[in-house]
Amino acid sequence: MERLSESVDEADLSSAMADVASGFDLLAFAYLSLPPRPNGKPTLISNYPAPWTAHYLANRYQSVDPVIVRARGGGCTFQWGSDLSGAEGASGVQVFEEAAQFGICCGVTFPIIDGRGNFAAMTFAGEKPVPAFFRAAERYEEGLSYIATCFHVFVRRKLTANRMINGVLLTPREYECLQWAAQGKSDWEIGCILGITQRTAAFHLGNVRRKLGVTTTRQAIGRLARSDFSVH
Repeated sequence: MERLSESVDEADLSSAMADVASGFDLLAFAYLSLPPRPNGKPTLISNYPAPWTAHYLANRYQSVDPVIVRARGGGCTFQWGSDLSGAEGASGVQVFEEAAQFGICCGVTFPIIDGRGNFAAMTFAGEKPVPAFFRAAERYEEGLSYIATCFHVFVRRKLTANRMINGVLLTPREYECLQWAAQGKSDWEIGCILGITQRTAAFHLGNVRRKLGVTTTRQAIGRLARSDFSVH
């Protein structure tokens, strides 16, 4: 988690997430975030083979991928294999057949919908639908769900350059602490997540309140909620 917090760009995030996944005996992952606007560009961070991810995005497979279609339809974690391929007809079958050529044949997917209505999904995939893969996914489901949510927050923070709230520019750390506070985390919990002390987390939130001209962190969260870049 510390490596994710310290990541500064997409490459760092991908490398850190790959290490986290391998710690759970899950060697392949893919994070896909869909844009709020129909013509926007999705964000795909993964350690899947680069030719496959490039092909996937070039053909806009996110609109017909049975895994993503199902994830958008509900908030529950689900496991999948070739049995899901026909859910979107011939297009879905094609996506699964092509993915299999790159060693992506089964997986477990965690849908993510944040407080702003932004959709994302984190998938951990395997080459073969063997019982050991699904046992690992079930055993670590709670931890993986937490990691998926944290990764989404980190991506939104790291890859969203604008940290302006009501015309006030926050530092990356101030913005990060405020986002976690908006998730309901205490100063102590924020410190644990970010690898800083409780006092340092409180210091950053104090700076946020001072910059925004408010007296409570809840008021600062309210300002964040009304901005275009909040994740809570």
